Amino acid sequence: MNKLKLTLISFVIIIIFSSNSFSSSVNIKVLVQNEIITNLDIKNEKKYLLFLNPRLNKLGTREFENIAKNSLITEIIKKKELEKYYDLQKEDNFINKIEENFLISKNIRDRSEFIEILADRDLSYEKVKSKIYIEALWNQLVFNKYSKNIKIDKDYLRQSILKQSKKLNRKFEYNLSEILIVQTAGIDLKNSFKKIYKSINEIGFENSANIFSESNTAKNGGLIGWVNELQISDKIKKKIISLKKNEISKPIEIQGGYLLIKLNDKREFQKEINLEDQVKELVNKERNRQLNVFSIMFYKKLKMNLQINEF
Repeated sequence: MNKLKLTLISFVIIIIFSSNSFSSSVNIKVLVQNEIITNLDIKNEKKYLLFLNPRLNKLGTREFENIAKNSLITEIIKKKELEKYYDLQKEDNFINKIEENFLISKNIRDRSEFIEILADRDLSYEKVKSKIYIEALWNQLVFNKYSKNIKIDKDYLRQSILKQSKKLNRKFEYNLSEILIVQTAGIDLKNSFKKIYKSINEIGFENSANIFSESNTAKNGGLIGWVNELQISDKIKKKIISLKKNEISKPIEIQGGYLLIKLNDKREFQKEINLEDQVKELVNKERNRQLNVFSIMFYKKLKMNLQINEF
């Protein structure tokens, strides 16, 4: 048994025996290097995840606790890496802008309303703000590390949009949700999708996205939102164009993995299309998609190099 493992075990034993007086209410569930996750942490994380995706209350207790536990493990791993590059205690314009964008995405009027909403759910504003900040800084770190590896053919995208817009007499936009599986060595895709489809039948697409999806949309039940069809690749559009409302596509192979797409809704839109605006939007979407894959691979590498003990 190596020295690090002995140290970790000793650390856990000390914590357990020093907290005997309240061990009936507080239990250590996970140790990530030297950081503890308790049953109370998991309880609070469940409240936060319910704030993001209320459908999670339909899950069984064990499934929901596993989601919350894994969410906390992910946050700790990201935080440990971020601390090498950023001062996480520093208040600046960046964190204020991140909070502002989050409030807009949730249709929350201002900070006061946000604090009130969180208080109603027994959530700490400072802790939720920290979670939002960590996720935003993680995305910034991934961009700084991997932006030079992004490959986007703008001319091809421009020609693709122009070709599509000329062919379309009626234009539609789609409200979509996703489950992303990143292809890595050793993964049994057939078995993975079998489990996912079984889960969708039992607990719904949104809750299954929370469990299985590796996209950054997972915490929101896989919701992508409204996307006009010029922003959807031909490959994906062919798979979803014939879907009825609430239907789910077959697995769609993309660069780096596979997607399942759920059609939440569909509507026609009449507004004029600005080619350059559409190209910029599509470039952003493709950049974010590639960065998401880099983010997943980077996180998995970090996780492999950390000692995680569950109790």
